[in-house]
Amino acid sequence: MRKDRSAPVGTVTPLWLESRALQANLTGEETRRRIDLYLPNGHTGAGLPLLVDLVGFTAGGPAHTNWKNHGESLPERLDRLIHSGAMPPVAVAFPDCFTRLGGNQYVDTPVLGAWEQFLIAEMLPFLEDQFGCGGPGKRGVFGKSSGGYGAIYHALKHGGSVWSAAACHSGDMGFELMYRHEFPAVLRTLGKYGGSISAFLEHFHTTLKTRDEDWMTIMLLAQAASFDPDPSAPWGLRLPVDPYTCELIPERWANWLAYDPLTLAPKHLANLRALKSLFIDCGDVDQYNLLYGARRMHQFLTANAVPHAYQEFPDNHSGIDYRMDVSLPILAKALVG
Repeated sequence: MRKDRSAPVGTVTPLWLESRALQANLTGEETRRRIDLYLPNGHTGAGLPLLVDLVGFTAGGPAHTNWKNHGESLPERLDRLIHSGAMPPVAVAFPDCFTRLGGNQYVDTPVLGAWEQFLIAEMLPFLEDQFGCGGPGKRGVFGKSSGGYGAIYHALKHGGSVWSAAACHSGDMGFELMYRHEFPAVLRTLGKYGGSISAFLEHFHTTLKTRDEDWMTIMLLAQAASFDPDPSAPWGLRLPVDPYTCELIPERWANWLAYDPLTLAPKHLANLRALKSLFIDCGDVDQYNLLYGARRMHQFLTANAVPHAYQEFPDNHSGIDYRMDVSLPILAKALVG
């Protein structure tokens, strides 16, 4: 993607919010959080819809406002889309929700902190009171991968009451296909540290160079922190499998599945129907098997007459920011209309 130098440049303002919701956590997460706010050229924020960008695992919101090689940062993408008339002007928030476990699923957990409350009860009023953007009926949430999970989770839990539009790009759903086959490799990695999660995390946070297997392990630990926290365990973490045989522990695995959007959807149909716009897409060769969860969600929503847009595209899970050229105009037009 060649940058469009003709588009008027919007502003990105770094803001800082001291969070009460994040104070009680077991991993020592920072409570002072950066939130970058994008405003289109010539706008103060007043009256604009507010979109919130939830980034994927290993990143924080400000990663999307940084310079990008051979392509556009998200503010540059927004400048182009707004300048071309593809979408109306919007404000966009980029909260830093990075954690010591490498990422976030944007749910409340005693391990990582009450991120759901941080976003809804703290960040939204913090931005809306200062800049006059967003407000009831004019808030949307979007993201990819873990951020896509956050977007669909928030749409399920708070559609209509907080969020009025959501876009889920290759979001986590269909946990049986996503996670179950990863546990043997994670146990092999932990086995190098005597099976100790604490010893592994000590290595991870002090090593000069991480390995691919380290990132897969910490990703599964971040999911455990989000979906099945155990405050009695070191770091509040335990996996839903027997560490010796890798057999699933039914009651613990059930806690994970309770957070699967495919499990949550039947319980929150009214919230989904209250959205002005719901967009879901996934690459047709997604290497994390997310396509099949997305298809199941699409079939469920269709069968239950939930308005939504669903698309598959010829790509995998990586480097798919270009899909926001499709989703962001849909969200922005829904919130303005």
